[in-house]
This record gives sequence, structure tokens and C-alpha cells, in this order.
Amino acid sequence: MSQESTNEKNRMRIMGRLERALGSVPGTAIEPTTYPEVPTWSTEEKIERLKKLMEAVKSEVYRVTADNWVAHLGELLRTKKVQNLLYGPDGPLASVIEKAGADLPKLVAYSDKIEAVKETLFQVDAGITSTIGAIADTGAVALWPAPAEPRTLSLVPHTHIAVVEAQKIYASMSEIMIQQNWADEMPTNALFISGPSKTADIEFTLAFGVHGPKELVVLIVES
Repeated sequence: MSQESTNEKNRMRIMGRLERALGSVPGTAIEPTTYPEVPTWSTEEKIERLKKLMEAVKSEVYRVTADNWVAHLGELLRTKKVQNLLYGPDGPLASVIEKAGADLPKLVAYSDKIEAVKETLFQVDAGITSTIGAIADTGAVALWPAPAEPRTLSLVPHTHIAVVEAQKIYASMSEIMIQQNWADEMPTNALFISGPSKTADIEFTLAFGVHGPKELVVLIVES
């Protein structure tokens, strides 16, 4: 018997065991009979829970309004001595950011392929992105990277600023998936971010910013 035939036989044996264990029929999906219960929190409760959990892992979370969030951001970045801010010129935040003018540091547009902007990416102080929402029971913001706001926009700069609309803070993962109908449209890369990048070596020494931003700033924009 050839090696290819042996491998196929082993594969079929493994798949058969899985199907029998799960009670499934080849070619069909197993539908869940129960779903996680979604907490019935108010908007205020979801905001406070998200803020508490994210701050517990060294994120900075600020409650702002639609009228003052850019001014608040500018003041915060001046305090941090941020000299330049990377943003997506075709992203949902672009028009507001570009109108801010002197209220913000020098704007750097992420408008080219990564090969052309690689050097710039590692020189900017901060990057700003929109989000598709946040999850209160785990304390995380959710991003769907796209050409208008690539993943590296939130991954490479020292500081990542994430803007979250308060009405898009969901109680749980299941709620955001159902309410936004993820079953019909999923990105190739979904990100859930709870805090700045961190890692620990074998001596359990915790270090921040090794594999990503050293700081995460979340602006919760309330209507």
C-alpha cells in the first residue's frame, strides 16, 4: 500500500471517529441547541464595566462626547508629547481628524502600500483607528482591519488610539455577532484588543510594547 493510500485511510478513520463522537452526518453542520445568555446591562453599566476591565490591564479609557472628543484627544496627545499621528485618510474618522487642524499633532496619512510606508510606520508616535464596537463582559474593543484602516495602523505605533461609539458597546461576544449579523459577513482578520501589547519571559517579568503598542488609549464617544 502506498504512503498516500495509508494517509487517506488514517484520515478517514480519524474523521469517522469524530463524526461518531459528535453524532454528526458527513456534510452537515451541528447546530447549537443553546446559546449563551446575554446580560441585560444598561448603556451606562456597559460603559463602566468596559472601562473598569480595560483599565485593569493598563489601558487608558476616557468618556468623551461627539462634540469634544477631538479636542480631548489633542490635549491628551500634547500631554504625552506625541509629535505625529498616523491615520487612514479614507477611514471613517478622516474628515473629523483633518478638520481639527492645530488641535492635533502633525497628521501622517497611511495612504500607500506597506512596502512604501514601512519606514514611516516605525517612526510615528501614535496611530488612531475606528472600531466596530466593544464587548463589556470581557473588556475589549473590536476592529475589522480594512484597506482604509490596515491592521498595522493599530499594531506598529507606540500608542494606539481606538475610538468607540458608546451605543456600539455590546454586553457579550454573542450579542455583537448577532446584532451586527456576522454570519453574513466576516473579515479575513478580526481583532479584539483589551490592552497594550504585553509579554512575560520565563522569569515572569512582564514587559509592555514588545509585540505591539506600549499604550492603548480608548475614547468612548457618547452622544
